[in-house]
Amino acid sequence: MLNVKTADVKKFVGEAKYEIMDPYRRNAAFKKLKKFLEHLMSFLIIVGVSYVIIAPVIGMFVKSISSTKDAYDPMMFIFPRYPTMEKYKLVIERMEYWKTIGKDLAYVAVCTVIQLFVCSMVGYGFARFDFPFKKILFGCIVVMIVIPTHTIMLPLYITFRQFDPFGIFTRITGDYLNLMGTPLPMVLMTILGCGLRSGLYIYIFNQFFRGLPKEIEEAALVDGAGLWYTYFRIMLVNAMPSVITVTVFSVVWQFNDMFYANLFKISENIVISKKISTLAAVIANQDKILDIPIQQLYVAAGIILVIVPIILIYIILQRRFIEGVERSGIVG
Repeated sequence: MLNVKTADVKKFVGEAKYEIMDPYRRNAAFKKLKKFLEHLMSFLIIVGVSYVIIAPVIGMFVKSISSTKDAYDPMMFIFPRYPTMEKYKLVIERMEYWKTIGKDLAYVAVCTVIQLFVCSMVGYGFARFDFPFKKILFGCIVVMIVIPTHTIMLPLYITFRQFDPFGIFTRITGDYLNLMGTPLPMVLMTILGCGLRSGLYIYIFNQFFRGLPKEIEEAALVDGAGLWYTYFRIMLVNAMPSVITVTVFSVVWQFNDMFYANLFKISENIVISKKISTLAAVIANQDKILDIPIQQLYVAAGIILVIVPIILIYIILQRRFIEGVERSGIVG
């Protein structure tokens, strides 16, 4: 009989078990390493993209709080040695900041509310109703998204420079109406559903309403609700994620718009972003600051003041905005 010790048997069984489990352990270790590398790459990409986006803003802020000594100090790096808020005080005065920002936000709010009302109704109509030439008209909506605005700038300028629909003003006053220098062209375009990025907003609402079950409207109709009541009190409430998304997009793009503001010659007392282009000249003429590096410090302060309202709006609506983008059908 073989003299086999119990300890030897246990050792042999343990080694065999390890050899059997070893491939599984190696596979688990490989998965952990793969997951770690994926998280590392994601982190590096996010940090890199964030730096590209945030670095210019940080640079502008550093310039805005830099003193005259810092502008000519070759030893200054990232943080100014003599920070000051004097640039902001002068820029607020020269830009008439509070008065202008109030008018600009009122103008943006009017255009945003009109776009929400018009684009949501058009998107709901395309999503729920059948009517002649529906596909052709929706194709026109897609064209509104794709076509560059620069290709239609001349017809738009002529239309509102010589505004005379159906010859009404010519028959009444003997001359056409010139709307240049006022925000009326933008308001009229927004009312007619062809304002700034209105095609995209209609598409967002259309995609969202198509995703809502029709049983909601059928239940409302059974309970005696009319079409308008169903739309405003039920469908639009359920479409709140899309409303938040369109609100953020509209506010940001209307506030930062320079193309239509310059095309229609809207006053810089209404569109505050136009004052940035003339701020250096105003500082040079009124305050006799002729050094270009010093002028750039004041311009940087003006830029920071202009973007602060948009940043605050985004921070407040960030969570709902991300949720709305995920549910609106424009992801991917």
